Amino acid sequence: MGGTEGASSRRRFLQAIGIGTAAFGLQQISCSGAKQATQVGTGTEAVDLASIPGFEKTTADPGASEGWQSISDRKIKVGLVGHGVCKFAVQFGFQDHPNVEVVAVSDLIPERLAEMAQMASCNRTYPSLEAMLKEGKDIEAVFIATDAPSHAKHAIMALNHGKHVACAVPAVWGSLEEADVLYNTWKQSGKKYMMFETSAYHEDVHIMRELYRRDFFGKIVYSEGEYYHYFSTPLGSYNNWRDGLPPQWYPTHSNGYYICVTGQRFTEVSCLGTQSVLNQFQAKNNAYKNPFGTEIATFRTSENGVSRMAVSWDTAGFGAEAGRIRGEKGSYYHNQFQGLVDKLPTIKRPPLPPGVEGGGHGGSHGQLMNEFVTSLLQDRAPLVDMPMALNLTVPGIIAHQSALKDGEWLTIPQYG
Repeated sequence: MGGTEGASSRRRFLQAIGIGTAAFGLQQISCSGAKQATQVGTGTEAVDLASIPGFEKTTADPGASEGWQSISDRKIKVGLVGHGVCKFAVQFGFQDHPNVEVVAVSDLIPERLAEMAQMASCNRTYPSLEAMLKEGKDIEAVFIATDAPSHAKHAIMALNHGKHVACAVPAVWGSLEEADVLYNTWKQSGKKYMMFETSAYHEDVHIMRELYRRDFFGKIVYSEGEYYHYFSTPLGSYNNWRDGLPPQWYPTHSNGYYICVTGQRFTEVSCLGTQSVLNQFQAKNNAYKNPFGTEIATFRTSENGVSRMAVSWDTAGFGAEAGRIRGEKGSYYHNQFQGLVDKLPTIKRPPLPPGVEGGGHGGSHGQLMNEFVTSLLQDRAPLVDMPMALNLTVPGIIAHQSALKDGEWLTIPQYG
Protein backbone atom coordinates (compact mmCIF):
# COMPACT_ATOMS: atom_id res chain seq x y z
CA MET A 1 0.00 0.00 0.00
CA GLY A 2 1.38 3.41 -0.85
CA GLY A 3 0.59 6.92 -1.98
CA THR A 4 -2.53 9.02 -1.26
CA GLU A 5 -4.97 6.18 -1.83
CA GLY A 6 -3.14 3.93 0.64
CA ALA A 7 -2.97 6.64 3.28
CA SER A 8 -6.67 7.35 2.84
CA SER A 9 -7.49 3.66 3.22
CA ARG A 10 -5.46 3.48 6.40
CA ARG A 11 -7.23 6.53 7.82
CA ARG A 12 -10.65 5.03 7.02
CA PHE A 13 -9.59 1.76 8.65
CA LEU A 14 -8.37 3.45 11.81
CA GLN A 15 -11.50 5.58 12.01
CA ALA A 16 -13.69 2.52 11.52
CA ILE A 17 -12.09 0.57 14.33
CA GLY A 18 -11.81 3.60 16.56
CA ILE A 19 -8.15 3.49 17.57
CA GLY A 20 -5.70 6.30 18.06
CA THR A 21 -1.96 6.48 17.95
CA ALA A 22 -1.09 6.18 21.65
CA ALA A 23 0.21 2.88 22.97
CA PHE A 24 -1.85 1.21 25.69
CA GLY A 25 -1.15 2.04 29.29
CA LEU A 26 1.35 4.89 28.97
CA GLN A 27 0.53 6.16 32.43
CA GLN A 28 0.72 4.85 35.94
CA ILE A 29 -2.74 3.97 37.18
CA SER A 30 -3.81 3.55 40.79
CA CYS A 31 -5.41 0.19 41.57
CA SER A 32 -7.64 1.62 44.28
CA GLY A 33 -7.26 3.89 47.28
CA ALA A 34 -4.03 5.02 48.87
CA LYS A 35 -4.15 2.31 51.53
CA GLN A 36 -5.49 -1.22 51.65
CA ALA A 37 -5.29 -4.03 54.17
CA THR A 38 -2.93 -6.68 52.93
CA GLN A 39 -2.06 -9.97 54.57
CA VAL A 40 1.60 -10.45 55.45
CA GLY A 41 2.24 -13.87 56.93
CA THR A 42 -0.71 -14.48 59.22
CA GLY A 43 -1.56 -10.89 60.08
CA THR A 44 -2.80 -7.79 58.24
CA GLU A 45 -1.38 -4.32 57.93
CA ALA A 46 -2.09 -1.20 55.93
CA VAL A 47 0.30 -0.50 53.10
CA ASP A 48 0.74 2.31 50.60
CA LEU A 49 0.02 0.93 47.15
CA ALA A 50 2.28 1.72 44.25
CA SER A 51 0.52 2.89 41.13
CA ILE A 52 -0.63 -0.04 39.03
CA PRO A 53 -0.91 0.28 35.25
CA GLY A 54 -4.12 -1.06 33.76
CA PHE A 55 -6.68 -0.48 36.48
CA GLU A 56 -8.02 2.69 34.96
CA LYS A 57 -11.76 2.91 34.50
CA THR A 58 -12.04 3.06 30.73
CA THR A 59 -14.59 5.37 29.19
CA ALA A 60 -17.75 3.39 28.54
CA ASP A 61 -18.27 2.68 24.85
CA PRO A 62 -21.90 3.51 24.03
CA GLY A 63 -21.72 1.04 21.14
CA ALA A 64 -20.15 -1.83 23.11
CA SER A 65 -23.34 -3.92 23.02
CA GLU A 66 -24.23 -3.17 19.41
CA GLY A 67 -24.88 -6.45 17.63
CA TRP A 68 -24.95 -8.57 20.79
CA GLN A 69 -27.46 -11.40 20.70
CA SER A 70 -28.36 -13.79 23.47
CA ILE A 71 -27.45 -17.36 22.61
CA SER A 72 -28.95 -19.00 25.68
CA ASP A 73 -31.24 -18.44 28.65
CA ARG A 74 -28.97 -20.57 30.80
CA LYS A 75 -27.36 -19.05 33.89
CA ILE A 76 -23.99 -20.55 34.82
CA LYS A 77 -23.44 -20.76 38.57
CA VAL A 78 -20.05 -19.17 39.31
CA GLY A 79 -17.91 -18.88 42.45
CA LEU A 80 -15.44 -16.01 42.81
CA VAL A 81 -12.24 -16.55 44.82
CA GLY A 82 -9.82 -13.81 45.93
CA HIS A 83 -10.42 -10.11 46.63
CA GLY A 84 -6.86 -8.94 47.27
CA VAL A 85 -5.52 -5.38 47.24
CA CYS A 86 -7.19 -4.73 43.86
CA LYS A 87 -10.59 -6.34 44.59
CA PHE A 88 -9.67 -8.47 41.63
CA ALA A 89 -12.31 -11.21 41.40
CA VAL A 90 -15.14 -8.70 41.05
CA GLN A 91 -13.29 -6.51 38.51
CA PHE A 92 -14.24 -8.66 35.50
CA GLY A 93 -18.02 -8.27 35.74
CA PHE A 94 -19.23 -11.84 36.26
CA GLN A 95 -21.94 -10.39 38.50
CA ASP A 96 -23.22 -8.28 35.59
CA HIS A 97 -23.47 -10.97 32.88
CA PRO A 98 -27.02 -12.08 31.99
CA ASN A 99 -25.87 -15.71 31.70
CA VAL A 100 -24.14 -15.83 35.10
CA GLU A 101 -25.33 -16.20 38.64
CA VAL A 102 -22.60 -15.53 41.18
CA VAL A 103 -23.61 -18.03 43.86
CA ALA A 104 -20.54 -17.95 46.13
CA VAL A 105 -17.55 -15.77 47.03
CA SER A 106 -14.42 -16.54 49.06
CA ASP A 107 -11.48 -14.71 50.60
CA LEU A 108 -9.21 -15.58 53.52
CA ILE A 109 -9.60 -12.17 55.19
CA PRO A 110 -13.07 -11.59 56.71
CA GLU A 111 -13.18 -7.84 56.06
CA ARG A 112 -12.33 -8.34 52.40
CA LEU A 113 -14.82 -11.19 52.11
CA ALA A 114 -17.60 -8.96 53.39
CA GLU A 115 -16.77 -6.25 50.86
CA MET A 116 -16.47 -8.84 48.09
CA ALA A 117 -19.93 -10.24 48.88
CA GLN A 118 -21.43 -6.77 48.75
CA MET A 119 -19.77 -5.88 45.43
CA ALA A 120 -20.78 -9.20 43.86
CA SER A 121 -24.33 -9.01 45.26
CA CYS A 122 -23.84 -12.46 46.78
CA ASN A 123 -24.69 -13.42 50.36
CA ARG A 124 -23.12 -16.90 50.29
CA THR A 125 -19.57 -16.68 51.57
CA TYR A 126 -16.76 -19.12 52.28
CA PRO A 127 -13.55 -18.58 54.28
CA SER A 128 -11.47 -20.55 51.74
CA LEU A 129 -11.55 -22.13 48.31
CA GLU A 130 -11.34 -25.53 49.97
CA ALA A 131 -14.56 -24.87 51.88
CA MET A 132 -16.27 -23.53 48.76
CA LEU A 133 -15.39 -26.62 46.72
CA LYS A 134 -16.35 -29.01 49.51
CA GLU A 135 -19.78 -27.50 50.12
CA GLY A 136 -20.62 -25.83 46.82
CA LYS A 137 -21.90 -28.80 44.85
CA ASP A 138 -24.00 -26.53 42.62
CA ILE A 139 -21.05 -24.38 41.51
CA GLU A 140 -20.24 -25.00 37.84
CA ALA A 141 -17.24 -22.69 37.39
CA VAL A 142 -14.82 -20.72 39.54
CA PHE A 143 -12.75 -17.64 38.86
CA ILE A 144 -9.43 -17.84 40.72
CA ALA A 145 -7.97 -14.43 41.58
CA THR A 146 -5.81 -15.54 44.50
CA ASP A 147 -2.08 -14.93 44.98
CA ALA A 148 0.01 -15.91 41.94
CA PRO A 149 1.98 -18.69 43.70
CA SER A 150 -1.34 -20.43 44.44
CA HIS A 151 -2.90 -20.22 40.96
CA ALA A 152 -1.87 -23.68 39.77
CA LYS A 153 -2.64 -25.38 43.08
CA HIS A 154 -6.09 -23.79 43.22
CA ALA A 155 -6.85 -24.52 39.56
CA ILE A 156 -5.86 -28.17 40.02
CA MET A 157 -8.06 -28.37 43.10
CA ALA A 158 -11.06 -26.90 41.27
CA LEU A 159 -10.59 -29.09 38.19
CA ASN A 160 -10.40 -32.16 40.41
CA HIS A 161 -13.74 -31.12 41.92
CA GLY A 162 -15.30 -31.05 38.45
CA LYS A 163 -15.41 -27.26 38.04
CA HIS A 164 -14.62 -25.20 34.96
CA VAL A 165 -11.81 -22.76 35.78
CA ALA A 166 -11.02 -19.19 34.88
CA CYS A 167 -7.76 -17.97 36.40
CA ALA A 168 -5.78 -14.75 36.72
CA VAL A 169 -2.22 -14.69 35.37
CA PRO A 170 0.19 -16.39 35.38
CA ALA A 171 -0.91 -20.00 35.07
CA VAL A 172 1.97 -21.33 37.21
CA TRP A 173 4.60 -19.75 39.43
CA GLY A 174 8.13 -20.66 38.44
CA SER A 175 7.60 -24.44 38.41
CA LEU A 176 7.80 -26.66 35.33
CA GLU A 177 6.66 -29.66 37.37
CA GLU A 178 3.54 -27.77 38.44
CA ALA A 179 2.89 -26.83 34.81
CA ASP A 180 2.89 -30.51 33.81
CA VAL A 181 0.57 -31.48 36.67
CA LEU A 182 -1.82 -28.64 35.77
CA TYR A 183 -1.83 -29.63 32.10
CA ASN A 184 -2.46 -33.32 32.82
CA THR A 185 -5.16 -32.53 35.37
CA TRP A 186 -6.95 -30.36 32.82
CA LYS A 187 -6.76 -33.07 30.14
CA GLN A 188 -8.14 -35.70 32.50
CA SER A 189 -10.90 -33.47 33.87
CA GLY A 190 -12.67 -32.75 30.60
CA LYS A 191 -13.41 -29.24 31.92
CA LYS A 192 -12.76 -25.84 30.40
CA TYR A 193 -9.84 -23.70 31.58
CA MET A 194 -9.14 -20.10 30.58
CA MET A 195 -6.37 -17.81 31.78
CA PHE A 196 -7.47 -14.18 31.89
CA GLU A 197 -4.50 -12.68 30.06
CA THR A 198 -5.50 -9.05 29.61
CA SER A 199 -3.34 -8.42 26.52
CA ALA A 200 -5.43 -10.98 24.61
CA TYR A 201 -8.28 -8.47 24.42
CA HIS A 202 -6.37 -5.23 24.15
CA GLU A 203 -7.83 -3.55 21.12
CA ASP A 204 -4.56 -3.65 19.19
CA VAL A 205 -3.95 -7.36 19.92
CA HIS A 206 -7.51 -8.25 18.89
CA ILE A 207 -7.06 -6.36 15.63
CA MET A 208 -3.68 -7.99 14.97
CA ARG A 209 -5.13 -11.43 15.72
CA GLU A 210 -7.98 -10.94 13.25
CA LEU A 211 -5.62 -9.61 10.58
CA TYR A 212 -3.25 -12.55 11.17
CA ARG A 213 -6.13 -15.00 10.76
CA ARG A 214 -6.96 -13.33 7.45
CA ASP A 215 -3.30 -13.68 6.36
CA PHE A 216 -2.61 -9.94 6.21
CA PHE A 217 0.80 -10.48 7.86
CA GLY A 218 1.94 -13.80 6.47
CA LYS A 219 4.74 -15.27 8.57
CA ILE A 220 5.67 -13.06 11.52
CA VAL A 221 9.37 -12.37 11.14
CA TYR A 222 9.79 -10.20 14.24
CA SER A 223 7.64 -9.20 17.20
CA GLU A 224 8.07 -7.23 20.40
CA GLY A 225 6.20 -7.09 23.69
CA GLU A 226 6.79 -4.97 26.77
CA TYR A 227 5.47 -4.96 30.31
CA TYR A 228 6.77 -1.99 32.30
CA HIS A 229 5.61 -1.67 35.90
CA TYR A 230 7.82 0.30 38.27
CA PHE A 231 8.02 -0.97 41.86
CA SER A 232 9.98 1.60 43.86
CA THR A 233 8.86 -0.29 46.98
CA PRO A 234 7.20 -3.71 47.17
CA LEU A 235 3.48 -3.74 46.43
CA GLY A 236 1.36 -5.30 49.17
CA SER A 237 0.77 -9.00 48.60
CA TYR A 238 -0.29 -12.16 50.42
CA ASN A 239 2.76 -13.61 52.15
CA ASN A 240 4.83 -10.98 50.31
CA TRP A 241 4.83 -12.95 47.06
CA ARG A 242 5.48 -9.82 44.97
CA ASP A 243 8.64 -8.84 46.86
CA GLY A 244 11.60 -9.19 44.49
CA LEU A 245 9.71 -11.38 42.02
CA PRO A 246 11.71 -12.44 38.93
CA PRO A 247 10.41 -10.29 36.05
CA GLN A 248 10.07 -13.17 33.58
CA TRP A 249 7.97 -15.18 36.04
CA TYR A 250 5.23 -12.67 35.17
CA PRO A 251 5.67 -12.68 31.38
CA THR A 252 2.19 -13.05 29.93
CA HIS A 253 1.38 -9.35 29.39
CA SER A 254 4.37 -9.03 27.06
CA ASN A 255 4.34 -12.54 25.54
CA GLY A 256 0.72 -12.01 24.54
CA TYR A 257 1.87 -9.61 21.85
CA TYR A 258 3.02 -12.62 19.86
CA ILE A 259 1.25 -15.69 21.21
CA CYS A 260 -2.21 -14.14 21.60
CA VAL A 261 -1.91 -12.74 18.09
CA THR A 262 -0.74 -15.88 16.30
CA GLY A 263 -1.53 -18.87 18.52
CA GLN A 264 2.05 -19.96 17.80
CA ARG A 265 4.71 -20.76 20.42
CA PHE A 266 8.21 -19.90 21.59
CA THR A 267 10.69 -22.75 21.19
CA GLU A 268 14.04 -21.40 22.48
CA VAL A 269 15.18 -18.44 24.56
CA SER A 270 18.23 -16.41 25.46
CA CYS A 271 17.55 -13.86 28.21
CA LEU A 272 19.67 -11.19 29.88
CA GLY A 273 18.88 -9.68 33.27
CA THR A 274 20.19 -6.42 34.68
CA GLN A 275 21.33 -6.04 38.28
CA SER A 276 18.90 -3.74 40.07
CA VAL A 277 19.61 -0.79 42.35
CA LEU A 278 16.36 -1.34 44.26
CA ASN A 279 16.62 -3.14 47.58
CA GLN A 280 13.89 -5.71 46.95
CA PHE A 281 15.72 -6.97 43.85
CA GLN A 282 18.94 -7.77 45.67
CA ALA A 283 19.26 -11.55 45.78
CA LYS A 284 19.86 -11.51 49.54
CA ASN A 285 16.65 -9.54 50.14
CA ASN A 286 14.01 -11.72 48.48
CA ALA A 287 12.81 -15.29 48.79
CA TYR A 288 13.53 -15.99 45.11
CA LYS A 289 17.25 -15.10 45.38
CA ASN A 290 16.51 -12.96 42.34
CA PRO A 291 19.05 -10.23 41.46
CA PHE A 292 17.19 -8.79 38.48
CA GLY A 293 14.66 -5.97 38.19
CA THR A 294 14.58 -6.13 34.39
CA GLU A 295 14.84 -9.16 32.10
CA ILE A 296 14.93 -8.94 28.29
CA ALA A 297 14.24 -12.21 26.48
CA THR A 298 14.98 -13.09 22.86
CA PHE A 299 12.80 -15.98 21.68
CA ARG A 300 12.85 -18.15 18.59
CA THR A 301 9.28 -18.80 17.46
CA SER A 302 7.61 -21.93 16.11
CA GLU A 303 7.34 -20.24 12.69
CA ASN A 304 11.11 -19.59 12.79
CA GLY A 305 10.84 -15.91 13.60
CA VAL A 306 12.29 -13.86 16.44
CA SER A 307 10.59 -12.12 19.37
CA ARG A 308 12.00 -9.68 21.92
CA MET A 309 9.95 -9.67 25.13
CA ALA A 310 10.76 -7.27 27.97
CA VAL A 311 9.57 -7.23 31.58
CA SER A 312 10.86 -4.44 33.80
CA TRP A 313 10.11 -3.60 37.45
CA ASP A 314 12.91 -1.11 38.17
CA THR A 315 12.89 1.44 35.35
CA ALA A 316 11.03 4.60 36.32
CA GLY A 317 8.61 6.21 33.88
CA PHE A 318 5.43 5.26 32.11
CA GLY A 319 3.85 1.87 32.67
CA ALA A 320 2.88 -0.15 29.64
CA GLU A 321 1.57 -3.37 28.21
CA ALA A 322 2.47 -2.79 24.59
CA GLY A 323 3.89 -4.43 21.50
CA ARG A 324 4.22 -4.58 17.74
CA ILE A 325 4.81 -7.11 14.96
CA ARG A 326 6.47 -7.25 11.54
CA GLY A 327 5.41 -9.84 9.00
CA GLU A 328 6.35 -10.71 5.44
CA LYS A 329 3.15 -9.08 4.14
CA GLY A 330 2.56 -6.32 6.67
CA SER A 331 3.41 -4.77 10.03
CA TYR A 332 1.52 -3.26 12.94
CA TYR A 333 3.15 -0.39 14.84
CA HIS A 334 1.60 2.27 17.08
CA ASN A 335 -1.93 1.03 16.45
CA GLN A 336 -1.46 1.27 12.70
CA PHE A 337 -1.28 -1.39 9.99
CA GLN A 338 0.91 -0.93 6.94
CA GLY A 339 1.43 -3.60 4.33
CA LEU A 340 0.83 -4.98 0.85
CA VAL A 341 -2.97 -4.96 0.90
CA ASP A 342 -5.04 -2.00 -0.24
CA LYS A 343 -8.36 -2.98 1.30
CA LEU A 344 -8.66 -3.38 5.06
CA PRO A 345 -11.55 -4.90 7.02
CA THR A 346 -13.45 -3.17 9.78
CA ILE A 347 -12.57 -4.91 13.03
CA LYS A 348 -14.09 -4.37 16.46
CA ARG A 349 -13.91 -6.42 19.59
CA PRO A 350 -16.89 -8.75 20.16
CA PRO A 351 -20.03 -7.02 21.47
CA LEU A 352 -20.60 -7.22 25.21
CA PRO A 353 -23.95 -8.00 26.82
CA PRO A 354 -25.85 -4.92 27.98
CA GLY A 355 -24.69 -3.97 31.46
CA VAL A 356 -21.21 -5.49 31.08
CA GLU A 357 -18.44 -2.91 30.93
CA GLY A 358 -15.10 -3.32 29.23
CA GLY A 359 -13.39 -2.34 32.47
CA GLY A 360 -9.67 -2.11 33.14
CA HIS A 361 -6.54 -3.08 31.23
CA GLY A 362 -7.66 -1.31 28.08
CA GLY A 363 -11.24 -2.55 28.21
CA SER A 364 -10.18 -6.20 28.32
CA HIS A 365 -11.82 -7.28 31.59
CA GLY A 366 -15.36 -7.61 30.29
CA GLN A 367 -14.13 -9.21 27.07
CA LEU A 368 -12.22 -11.94 28.91
CA MET A 369 -15.14 -12.75 31.18
CA ASN A 370 -17.61 -12.81 28.29
CA GLU A 371 -15.32 -15.09 26.24
CA PHE A 372 -15.11 -17.56 29.13
CA VAL A 373 -18.87 -17.55 29.71
CA THR A 374 -19.61 -17.87 25.99
CA SER A 375 -17.19 -20.79 25.66
CA LEU A 376 -19.15 -22.63 28.37
CA LEU A 377 -22.49 -21.86 26.72
CA GLN A 378 -21.19 -23.02 23.33
CA ASP A 379 -19.16 -25.93 24.73
CA ARG A 380 -15.97 -24.92 22.92
CA ALA A 381 -12.40 -24.09 23.85
CA PRO A 382 -11.94 -20.52 25.12
CA LEU A 383 -9.41 -18.23 23.48
CA VAL A 384 -6.68 -18.51 26.15
CA ASP A 385 -7.15 -22.20 26.90
CA MET A 386 -4.74 -24.40 28.85
CA PRO A 387 -2.16 -24.93 26.06
CA MET A 388 -2.02 -21.20 25.29
CA ALA A 389 -1.94 -20.31 28.99
CA LEU A 390 1.12 -22.50 29.53
CA ASN A 391 2.73 -21.39 26.26
CA LEU A 392 2.40 -17.81 27.55
CA THR A 393 3.71 -18.58 31.04
CA VAL A 394 6.37 -21.31 30.82
CA PRO A 395 8.70 -19.46 28.40
CA GLY A 396 9.20 -16.87 31.13
CA ILE A 397 10.29 -19.55 33.60
CA ILE A 398 12.91 -20.76 31.12
CA ALA A 399 13.88 -17.16 30.32
CA HIS A 400 14.70 -16.48 33.96
CA GLN A 401 16.81 -19.65 34.04
CA SER A 402 18.66 -18.34 30.99
CA ALA A 403 19.24 -14.95 32.65
CA LEU A 404 20.77 -16.70 35.65
CA LYS A 405 23.11 -18.44 33.16
CA ASP A 406 24.14 -15.16 31.50
CA GLY A 407 21.94 -15.59 28.43
CA GLU A 408 22.55 -19.25 27.61
CA TRP A 409 20.16 -20.51 24.92
CA LEU A 410 17.63 -22.94 26.44
CA THR A 411 14.85 -25.10 24.99
CA ILE A 412 11.26 -24.33 26.01
CA PRO A 413 8.72 -27.11 26.73
CA GLN A 414 5.74 -27.15 24.36
CA TYR A 415 2.05 -27.62 25.21
CA GLY A 416 -0.94 -28.37 23.06
